[in-house]
Amino acid sequence: MKIGLIGLGRMGGNIARRLMRDGHQTVVYDNNPAARDALAKDGGEAVDSLEALVQALPSPRVVWVMLPAGDITETTIAKLSDLMGKDDIVIDGGNTFYKDDARRAETLAAKGQHYVDVGTSGGVWGLERGYCMMIGGDKPTVDYLDPIFKTLAPGAGDIPRTEGREGRDPRVENGYMHAGPAGAGHFVKMIHNGIEYGMMQSFAEGFDILKNRNAAHLPERERYELDMADIAEVWRRGSVVSSWLLDLTASALAKGPELDNYSGYVDDSGEGRWTVNAAIEQAVPAEVLTSALFARFRSRQDHTYAERLLSAMRMGFGGHIEGRGKPPKEGEHS
Repeated sequence: MKIGLIGLGRMGGNIARRLMRDGHQTVVYDNNPAARDALAKDGGEAVDSLEALVQALPSPRVVWVMLPAGDITETTIAKLSDLMGKDDIVIDGGNTFYKDDARRAETLAAKGQHYVDVGTSGGVWGLERGYCMMIGGDKPTVDYLDPIFKTLAPGAGDIPRTEGREGRDPRVENGYMHAGPAGAGHFVKMIHNGIEYGMMQSFAEGFDILKNRNAAHLPERERYELDMADIAEVWRRGSVVSSWLLDLTASALAKGPELDNYSGYVDDSGEGRWTVNAAIEQAVPAEVLTSALFARFRSRQDHTYAERLLSAMRMGFGGHIEGRGKPPKEGEHS
């Protein structure tokens, strides 16, 4: 397929590269000329405006927007919609608030256009590993876009098949799913990120306890000088808690068990807050996810070994640099 891509940052650029590697054609735009030039060298057709991008695509046009959630995505999609025609398709692959998706889908539908939201997980490793995708939109449009999603997905790989899945959607076993109508994809991804907060916090707190087992106030016979890097590594090998997050933890600890390169200031991207808000709306108890979010707030005032490990994990999967930015507003993410 021939597809337009807007936003060529850490994930957007690699999405374009993975598509091109599988034979798709891309028309790419970013307000940073250097990012456009880099993709042009890799085979993308770089343009210097949204108008040029739309003109370069065949009908029905398909444009994937990969920008930070909030005003920049809102204004870009509104402008795109004005430039595009009937039956054209806008895909939002960023971390958009799911209620914004539902609203935008209605606005575009009134013009005869289609809106698809894609909760995209894979971080900076997606080019090689592929992207796990949770997709919202009408079924005919999602089915039409399947060649794109199939290319971007990780595939079944060597993960054993789950017993009892016979007759179910085979796309799921390849790492992507049609979750439901517009907004459903980003809603599922939002909860995914809330769970991610809880898993990361569990690892961080557990390793903090291990690290401090040699404290002076403990009885001498019960003090242990434990090797954090070796514990993480042995747990990767067949333990119940083995996971990609543990792989990233082991990698960070192997490079420096004291995590001196991290301050412990842990940002939150917005999805954790939205997850907690959804739990409140639905009257669903979410003690662990809420506590994990609040721990990130606390990290900005009191940095511990646990917070430094959280920062290390965020750097590992998403390339997130420790920051001091303003907290994200609803519908935005840092």
